[in-house]
Amino acid sequence: MTNMATILNSMRDPMGVPFYPWMFQALMVLTFALHIIFVNLVIGGASLAMYGHIKGKEEPKWKRLSATLARASTVNLSLAIVLGVAPLLFVQVIYDPFWYFSNVLSGWWAMGFLLFICIAFLALYVFYLKRGENIEGYGFFGAIALVMLALTAITISALSVQSLHPEKWDSWYLIGKHMNTAGTALHDLNIARLLHFIVPSFAITGIFLMLYSWYFEPRKDFDHEYLTWVGKTGAKLALYFTLLQIVVGVWWLLTIPKNLDFLTNPALLGGAAVGVVTLVILVGAQKNPQKQAIPVAFVAFLAVLAMSITREVLRMEYLGKFNYSIYTYKLNLDWGSTFLFFATFVMGLIVISYPIIIAFKLGRGTDVTGGE
Repeated sequence: MTNMATILNSMRDPMGVPFYPWMFQALMVLTFALHIIFVNLVIGGASLAMYGHIKGKEEPKWKRLSATLARASTVNLSLAIVLGVAPLLFVQVIYDPFWYFSNVLSGWWAMGFLLFICIAFLALYVFYLKRGENIEGYGFFGAIALVMLALTAITISALSVQSLHPEKWDSWYLIGKHMNTAGTALHDLNIARLLHFIVPSFAITGIFLMLYSWYFEPRKDFDHEYLTWVGKTGAKLALYFTLLQIVVGVWWLLTIPKNLDFLTNPALLGGAAVGVVTLVILVGAQKNPQKQAIPVAFVAFLAVLAMSITREVLRMEYLGKFNYSIYTYKLNLDWGSTFLFFATFVMGLIVISYPIIIAFKLGRGTDVTGGE
């Protein structure tokens, strides 16, 4: 462990970091939470769109919902990609030895990830744009999108797990006395951990359907019976898959090494408490999903954020075995770049807030001046 600790710390960027590591860590946790929400919306939305594509041959409501989710999934995938850049960059800043070496070990998969996501993006667009012309023929592209999304999830999950086990790197990199430089293998994939991020996709998508029902409720040109059905369908999805997520979460916890004593970690207990609150609110939301959509969405976001915090605490526990701490990273303060970063970030939020507000009002059938 001592030798590995020396190796890991020597692999750090000799220039150090331009600002305090805790800031990068906080931003990484926040942006990952936002990123994983849209990842969930893509996986859950695309899966339900395919289900509705098949079910819609007999039930018009599912056919209509399938078209809506197919369109939303293309937007959500764009946002997932954009928001995914930020946490990845922050990981490369403060956890660079782990992420880079994991990518070297599985180089073909790290590069293939880009191909998988591009194919998924294009296939999803074809499924959305062409499905109306021949609903029988274009489900194939939806299926391709789901397969590519699954490969993307498997790749990222495996690379993340590999980065947590430096003690196994030599056995993965060396075959006898020969170095394995092919980069064609995924060396460690925790199925329980993977499902822990996949199963919530359907719960988050269910909440999205509740919000959809709430959002369009004021529109007089919408079928309110359809909106009620969408809201109730979403509420059921959210509840059932939240329950399933609890089971998967316990399974994942059982795979965590006992010597980390993570089951009693305050971050885990706090995250579990938020999860229980989310479940309770979802049970109460079954009667009137439209009315409870906003509270449910808010608490669900807190649950995802708590999960993101817990995930980071667990990573610190894993890497703490090797005396690696981001807080001991060499600090080389650069106030100019830091100020520029925050200034552009705040300005970007100000600039984009106006069109978002206008689009929100117009989508609900509300005049931008506040009238109907």
